[in-house]
Amino acid sequence: MDTIEKKDTRSGFGAGLLEAGRRNPKVVAFCADLTSSLKMGDFAKEFPDRFFQTGIAEANMTNMAAGMALSGYVPFTGTFAAFASGRVYDQVRQCVAYSNKNVKIAASHAGVTLGEDGATHQILEDIGLMKMLPNMTVIVPCDYNQTMNATIAAAEHVGPVYLRFGRPKVPNFTPADEKFVIGKAQLIQEGTDVTIFACGHLVWRAIEALAILKEQGINAELINIHTIKPLDVEAVLKSVAKTRCVVTAEEHQRNGGLGDSVAQALALNRPAPIEMVAVDDAFGQSGTPDELLKAYHLDTPDIVEAVKKVIKRK
Repeated sequence: MDTIEKKDTRSGFGAGLLEAGRRNPKVVAFCADLTSSLKMGDFAKEFPDRFFQTGIAEANMTNMAAGMALSGYVPFTGTFAAFASGRVYDQVRQCVAYSNKNVKIAASHAGVTLGEDGATHQILEDIGLMKMLPNMTVIVPCDYNQTMNATIAAAEHVGPVYLRFGRPKVPNFTPADEKFVIGKAQLIQEGTDVTIFACGHLVWRAIEALAILKEQGINAELINIHTIKPLDVEAVLKSVAKTRCVVTAEEHQRNGGLGDSVAQALALNRPAPIEMVAVDDAFGQSGTPDELLKAYHLDTPDIVEAVKKVIKRK
């Protein structure tokens, strides 16, 4: 596994945005003074008349995108996730979600793996904020290729999309030519003893956990829930009917995230023991991505321990 190339998911977004722009001349892009950070430079260079630098004015950027959507364009807004959700929640709610405008919110540098920028920038509540909005689709891809393909799929989807990705380089293991289907979970490994549902950067940590669990005689099923909303309830229930217990893993608050969505689906349809690997009601802090994943119990050993704990609860 050490030989797998590592690439940042924000670069996957940049590549996907460029390809979406080539496929559809109605795709336009806005950025709030973070063109380099969000890897939007190639799009801006190739389509200068379709790229708009708004400066540090995220609320205005969101409203401008809503206006472009009314004119038949497919606008992407790009900024850090902390600003794309928390800072402009009113504009997203009122001007995008409420009126179901075709705006794509590209939210980079999400979670604690933002690293040294610290707590103010490490938003851990954005999935919850966005999934509660009617009409909003919420996507959290796991690697470069999946982020690229998710961006292309978001451009083709009609309706508001919140696309969450990050800064650090992570293993790029999904096929480059794999079509991204919004709302369809990705089965990574079949198993019988426990189901692990993961999203974003923690999908790879869950893959690492599979090998450790196998050595300990535990046959785990791993499913990448790259679309938090709409949740693939069918895939969740089908898997849990077989394994009868669940672990969720996400770089987000326990409240409001992937775990909440899975737990609700189970409570309504097929109750089962569940453990959640997530941030436990805390803000972030400065540190390297690996240090912070360890500090907030989001690392590979934490997934392993959660699996052993939930199996005992069957």
